[in-house]
Amino acid sequence: MNADPRRRVPRTDAVLADPRLRDAATRLDPAAVKDAVRAAQQQARDGAIAPEAVADHAVAALPRPSSTRAVINATGVVLHTNLGRAPLSPAAVEAMITASGSTDVEFDLTTGQRARRGRGALAALAAAVPAAEEVAVVNNGAAALLLATTTLAAGREVIISRGELVEIGDGFRLPDLITSAGARLREVGTTNRTTFADYADAIGPETAAMLKIHPSNFVITGFTAGVGVADLARLGPPVITDIGSGLLAPDPLLPDEPDADTALRAGAAVITASGDKLLGGPQAGLLLGRAEVVDRLRRHPMARALRVDKLTLAALEATLRGPLTPTWAALRADAALLRTRAEAVVAAVGADAVVVPSDGVVGGGGAPGLTLPGWAVALPEDHAVALRTGEPPVVGRVERGRCLLDLRCVPPERDAELIAAVRAAGVATGTDRD
Repeated sequence: MNADPRRRVPRTDAVLADPRLRDAATRLDPAAVKDAVRAAQQQARDGAIAPEAVADHAVAALPRPSSTRAVINATGVVLHTNLGRAPLSPAAVEAMITASGSTDVEFDLTTGQRARRGRGALAALAAAVPAAEEVAVVNNGAAALLLATTTLAAGREVIISRGELVEIGDGFRLPDLITSAGARLREVGTTNRTTFADYADAIGPETAAMLKIHPSNFVITGFTAGVGVADLARLGPPVITDIGSGLLAPDPLLPDEPDADTALRAGAAVITASGDKLLGGPQAGLLLGRAEVVDRLRRHPMARALRVDKLTLAALEATLRGPLTPTWAALRADAALLRTRAEAVVAAVGADAVVVPSDGVVGGGGAPGLTLPGWAVALPEDHAVALRTGEPPVVGRVERGRCLLDLRCVPPERDAELIAAVRAAGVATGTDRD
C-alpha cells in the first residue's frame, strides 16, 4: 500500500534551506518568503504539484522587491520618457550603491564639521561648463525653471515669446508653471515670428526678466523669426534660458540643439536644464549662471523643498566624471554595426523576421526633427504584446502592421537575451518555426 504522499512534503525549514530562498530572505521580508513556502507546501498536499517541486514553486511565487521592471528598449527612441529616459552608466549605478549607506554628502571628514551639500557633484558640473560662475542642482528641470522664475520675478513680469509658450508631456504647460510662481507673463510676438523690437518695446518698470524657452519637442519652419540670447542680453533685464535637454557644450551630432556653455557666453543670467536627458544622468534640474544670480536661487526658501537626495548627487557626479554614457553610446551607434547585429538576430530567430531600415530619434524633448539612421528587426505585429509581457519585457514599436525591434538602444551584450525573448514570443503567438 502506497504511503500518504502528503508525508513526502518537505518540512518548512528544509525548504527554507534552499540557497535561492536563503538569498531571497536577505532581500525580502522573511515572512513573505515563508508564506511562499507554505503556499507551495499546501499545493503539494492538495496534489497540485509534486512534493519535490515545492522549493521551485516557492521561488516562482516570491514577490518582487519593487513593482518596477527592467525592460529592453528596442523602440529606437534614445530618451524614451515612458521608459525612464536616460539609462544610467555603470559608473553612476556603482556610485549610487556606495551612496546608499551613510556618506559624507554634507560632512567634512577632515574638520568634522558640516560641509556644502553635494560639493563633489557641483564641482563636476562647474568643471563641465567653464562659462558658469556658479551652479546648483534641484530635483528636475521644471523645478529649476520654477526656482529661477520665483526668485527673480515673483510679483513682476516675465517677457516671453508667444512661440515659446510650450506644452510638454502629459499636458504640462510651462506658462502655468511660471504663473504658479507668482510671476506675470508678458507675451510678445506671434506664434511664428518674434523680433528684437517686440522684446524691447515690452520692457517697462514691471519687467523682472526675459525668458527664452527652447521648444524642444516640435519645430516651426517656414516664415519664422526669433531672437537669440546674445541680442536679448543687450536689453538689460536678466535672461533666463531654459535649454531643456541638458546639452552642456556644443556637439556636431546635434548642431541645432542649444547648449549651456554657449548660452552663458552669449549673456544668459541663468540656464535651466534637465540632468536625465542628453547629459545621460539621473533625474535632476541643473542651474548654471552668474554667481550672484545662482546664489540668490540657492538661498531662496523654495530651494530646500526642491533639493536632490544623496543618490542623485552621487549618480550625477559619476555621470559627469565618468566615461561615455549609454545615452551617447546609443546616439553615436554605427549604422553598419546595427545592421550586422540585426542580421545576427534574424539568423537566430527564423523566417518570420527580416532586417529593415529604421530611423531612431533622440526623444525626451531633445533635437526635434533629427533622425538617427539605423536598422531594425521586423516581426509580425502580434509579437509586440508577447514581447512586452515576457521576461525580460522587450518594448519595440508597432509600425505599418509590423513589430520593429530597433537595436540602437539595446546594449550589444543583451543581444542574446533579445534573441531568447523573440523566440519565446514566437512560441506564445504560435509562429515559432524551430
